[in-house]
Amino acid sequence: MRNLKLLRTQEYGPIQALGSPQHFCLRGDRETVLIGSEYGILELDLVTQQVINEISLTVGGFLSEDGSGHIVGIEDLPDQESVCIATAAGDIILCNLSTKQLECVGSVDSGLTTMSWSPDQELVLLVTGQQTLIMMTKDFEPITESHIHQDDFGEGKFIGLGWGKKETQFHGSEGKQAEVLLASPWDDGRPRVTWRGDGQFVAVGAICLETGARKVRVWSRELVLQSTSEPVSGLEQALAWKPSGSLIASTQEKPNKHDIVFFEKNGLLHGEFTLSFQKGQVKVNELLWNSDSTVLAVWLEDLQNKNCSKPSTYVQLWTTGNYHWYLKQSLHFGSSKRSQLALLLWDSEIPYRLHVLCRGWRYLCYDWHWSTDRSTGEESCHSASVAVIDGDKVLVTAFQHAMVPPPMCTFQLQLPQAVNQVMFHNDPWTSRDLAIFDADNRISVYRYGECTVQDSSVKLGALGGSGFKAAVETPHLVKTYRYSGPWGMDLGCCEDGEVNPLKLRLLTWLQDDTFLAVSQGKLVSQSILHHLNVAPSSAGATVEEEGILDLGYSVSVDGEVISLCYSPKTKTVALELADGQILKYLWEIPHPALEPWRNSSGSAVRFPTPCVQTALVTIDREVSSFFLLAFFPQVASNITSFVTYDEFLLVTTHSHTCQCLSLKDALVKGLQTSESGIPNSESLRKVERGSRVVTVIPQDTKLVLQMPRGNLETIHHRVLVLAQIRKWLDRLMFREAFECMRKLRINLNLLYDHNPKVFLENVETFIKQIDSVNYINLFFTELKDEDFTKTMYPSPVGSTVQPVLCPTQKKVDLVCDAMRAAMEKINPHKYCLSILTSYVKKSTPELEVALQKVHELRETASLDTETVSAEAALKYLLFLVDVNELYDHSLGTYDFDLVIMVAEKSQKDPKEYLPFLNALRKMETNYQRYTIDKHLKRYKKALYHLSKCGSEHFSEFLNLVKDQNLYNEALPLLVSLPQDISIAYGEHLNQKHLYEQAGLIFARCGACERALDAFLSSGSWQQALCMVSQLDYAPNKFASLVKSMAGKLIEQRRHAEAAVLLEQYTQDYEEAVLQLLDGALWEEALRLIYKYSRQDILETNFRPAILEAQKNHLVFLNSQQTTFACYKKRLLVVRELKDQAHDEVARCPESDLLSETGSVMMASDASSKYSHSNSRISVCSSKNRRKAERKRHSLKEGSPLEDIALMEALGDIVRVTDALKGEVHSLLKELVLFGYDAQARELQQVLEEALQLMERSLPEIWNLDLKLTSVNPVSVFPSYQQPAIVVCGLNNYYSYPNLDPLLQWLPSMGPWSQRRLRLLQGQL
Repeated sequence: MRNLKLLRTQEYGPIQALGSPQHFCLRGDRETVLIGSEYGILELDLVTQQVINEISLTVGGFLSEDGSGHIVGIEDLPDQESVCIATAAGDIILCNLSTKQLECVGSVDSGLTTMSWSPDQELVLLVTGQQTLIMMTKDFEPITESHIHQDDFGEGKFIGLGWGKKETQFHGSEGKQAEVLLASPWDDGRPRVTWRGDGQFVAVGAICLETGARKVRVWSRELVLQSTSEPVSGLEQALAWKPSGSLIASTQEKPNKHDIVFFEKNGLLHGEFTLSFQKGQVKVNELLWNSDSTVLAVWLEDLQNKNCSKPSTYVQLWTTGNYHWYLKQSLHFGSSKRSQLALLLWDSEIPYRLHVLCRGWRYLCYDWHWSTDRSTGEESCHSASVAVIDGDKVLVTAFQHAMVPPPMCTFQLQLPQAVNQVMFHNDPWTSRDLAIFDADNRISVYRYGECTVQDSSVKLGALGGSGFKAAVETPHLVKTYRYSGPWGMDLGCCEDGEVNPLKLRLLTWLQDDTFLAVSQGKLVSQSILHHLNVAPSSAGATVEEEGILDLGYSVSVDGEVISLCYSPKTKTVALELADGQILKYLWEIPHPALEPWRNSSGSAVRFPTPCVQTALVTIDREVSSFFLLAFFPQVASNITSFVTYDEFLLVTTHSHTCQCLSLKDALVKGLQTSESGIPNSESLRKVERGSRVVTVIPQDTKLVLQMPRGNLETIHHRVLVLAQIRKWLDRLMFREAFECMRKLRINLNLLYDHNPKVFLENVETFIKQIDSVNYINLFFTELKDEDFTKTMYPSPVGSTVQPVLCPTQKKVDLVCDAMRAAMEKINPHKYCLSILTSYVKKSTPELEVALQKVHELRETASLDTETVSAEAALKYLLFLVDVNELYDHSLGTYDFDLVIMVAEKSQKDPKEYLPFLNALRKMETNYQRYTIDKHLKRYKKALYHLSKCGSEHFSEFLNLVKDQNLYNEALPLLVSLPQDISIAYGEHLNQKHLYEQAGLIFARCGACERALDAFLSSGSWQQALCMVSQLDYAPNKFASLVKSMAGKLIEQRRHAEAAVLLEQYTQDYEEAVLQLLDGALWEEALRLIYKYSRQDILETNFRPAILEAQKNHLVFLNSQQTTFACYKKRLLVVRELKDQAHDEVARCPESDLLSETGSVMMASDASSKYSHSNSRISVCSSKNRRKAERKRHSLKEGSPLEDIALMEALGDIVRVTDALKGEVHSLLKELVLFGYDAQARELQQVLEEALQLMERSLPEIWNLDLKLTSVNPVSVFPSYQQPAIVVCGLNNYYSYPNLDPLLQWLPSMGPWSQRRLRLLQGQL
């Protein structure tokens, strides 16, 4: 659904030359044109508009001096640095334009009618005056010669099956006279030659000498006949082979119409379309395909007759889509002899550039590009119209009302002349109005609104006729305007009276009465910007009378304008020049002017590559900030189409994706990397190959795409869908949002998660708008305790979300309670099933309450038609909940009527549940409920009801407590008889090895013996002594018990507590001192020695103990210091190996591949190495588990995680050494006290050296630049014994799996300076 829009026009001339142009070709490498006439050739420079070469062919006698000569072909040969010229006299000339030397390389006595070079310029085909074909190489060496007219069909001759001869078959209403196949009277009789795009075949059309009709024959490169066309009545001279190779185009004059017909390579007809002229009105001179086979140019000329003495010439551009041919452009060159078309040629390098040469030596060059003409309104009242040009009709499709594929449409506008351009109004409120610029240079304005008269030019399409009532509003013709120039000239006329059919381009409907257009200035490199204003109409003027467009003012532009875009929001006009420069047009000031478009830094904006499609949009909601979106590599190099809508930019790419990007957060730069980003990104969607954006339907979720064949597809892009749903929710349009989400499978949790506060405040509005029990139940069933705006549908950037009213309550419970309250308030009978769903859906289903509601329905039957019966409600509950679960919950209500009602709806056998229910009915109420709760495994409730059954059931009560470990629940229930329960509870705690807690329970109930045993087992000697005092133990037994407790404390290295027991309860002072010395509690041991006057222990035990401790500390600190230095050195070596491996991988061309494979390989190796052991030790003892944990990071050189193991070991050394500060400080004081200054000074110095080494090394070991994250392992270190390849990930450098968080922080070391003994700072 695209139109050809004129990009720019270049007009040269008139060129000062003799004669009339006969043939021309392009020199693409030099941007010049070679033109041949009766006297010679000339070369025109398109940049300077000067004739730079002029070579006469009359001097050498190749052309006659009287002007009767004729050139039949010109071809530029860049490889030979010359031009090949063929004359009708039969001469083939090579001309060197640099030296102007002429060389005749061959001559044909019978003359030449055509010279045609193959597309690769390897072969040249000559057609002689004797109707023969000569195939030659590029060096003009003959290959073969053959006569055009052959009796044989060719190598591709069809196989006849003997089903009758053509002469005996039916010939239609004309009878056998249809066999008379004559060429048209105006046929020039010259053969036509056309090559296929790959140069493998060539087609030749010539008049058959026997029948007088034209036939098309297809030849190979070796000039072997392949096929002959079937006899076609009225076949004309024009012939053009589609470059893509599928069809050969020609023209046919039929009894009542004039057609363009297509042949296949085998000579059979394959398709046609009719020209927009009557039979006998025009003749077709030539057909030309552009280089990419998308546009067919038709050169037509009026036939001379008594009604037409001055024939006009036309050029029509046709395109196809969805098996329909559209006339997109119609160029009328008028009847002036100097304006008549002489030559026509498509550019071989630029597909949509057309070169035209008039008889008056005026050269024209037109550049087109594809454009989709769509309305820009963004409100729901706008119809999302797209206009398609089809000759003298404009096909308008209103996608808001119907999705009809082309060539069908919603309605069509019939114009008196062929249409060249369609423009919609730029005002957002009247964006449906459109203006049409036709080939007669008139602008017809169609508007929507009240119209009392039926407009005959508007005809309904797919939505009207055949008994269907039109449901779409159509526009009506308001006025047709014609432009009059400063001197009253017509729009297409030049100053000298010659016609330029497309003088104005880039027409834009700026305001209701103002149009903006661009034309060429006096120089090709200049443009003029015109303001065309609607002149006031005279009183009583009718619609049929033409209006006048006056030239308001013109602004000269120094450069060729190739793009013009307008933003109605800011009334800004942007112009793009051919050199990429962007200009801002200030048109609202008294004296309109142009200024460079500047970016935020003040620099002028210039595109490195010209952009054929532009759009102005606002970014980040800043009116002064704009961004020009265009097709150029700096934004994206693979865009095929784009459209802007609201706050989004939608693009299609060559990688067959459709991306929707937000303009709020300036994510346009994301086009470069978005496709390699998150695979499941909502902004990226796969589409069919070759899809292009047509339009976006406003206030809807539909995006219309067109496929390469022409058919349409509608998609709902997820970003558009979510944006529209959010708009509906903000406007409290819950029903529209719900229906869209249900249709497009958007999770309904978004209804609440988008704005919880607003939803809860408008729950009644939501229910009233939905007004469907089924829909409300569907909403309930999809509810989850998850914020979908943070997981599945992230909120857009900059959006503000209100906090939840009750953050402590779960989302599902909150919504169910709020909606249930609202439904009970609105109509509890109508929404009964939804109310039941709200009970069932809660995080802890309230099935008992739901069943009670069903029971109430059964008890209170209502005659209201909206009321749901109890049977229907119960049946619905059984649909939501498993019948066995519902039966159990009904039994838990202790309501036997409800139980029977549920059981009757289930598949249970009455013989199964009736005896059980009858037995329950006979029981006492509390025991009955205990039985039911025990049956349902609700043991806490069962215990409660059993406690009310009396003392006769105490044994049953005690067994239930023991079986289900309900001790905590049982204690407050039996206040009168707690001892039995307490003893059972204590024994239970003993079995669980919770001895201290068991002792407390025993002590509370008075079981002192049991409490003593429990406290002894737990090591609580204080509580044990308390129990002993209550048991009145004998002194000997008491002393033995105390010594036993002291021995256990010593085994646990609790020397201070053991010393207290020995001193205070057994009066064994010496043993108490010895235990304190074993525990390095020097000061406490010294206190007891002097308290009990045992100074003899100083010499026998105390002094040797502190000296031995000093030696042990020295040995330990020296070993720790040596080990620390060794591990640190190895860690630096390991890291250096890792850096080298990283550099090697970075220099490798396949670094990305190595990184990925290395990551995967290392992860798999690590998992395979540890997964088996981890799975095995999961069932082992805690000792084995700790052992395996220590082995996880091995210190063996070359192990995968050696550096982590080294860091763990270094951290352990630091922490152990730091923990020795207090113990060493206490020992130093005792050494000084007893005169061992040298030993104390040595110990303090060794400790300080170790601490200083570690403090200096900490920043180097725990480097702040080291990235420690819990991701896949990506590195492996080779063993030093043999060379190996080191593989590491470039993106995950220094990253390890399951890393201990302690390793990510520096080990903390307490201050030592406050504990240092300054009196020991002297020299040893």
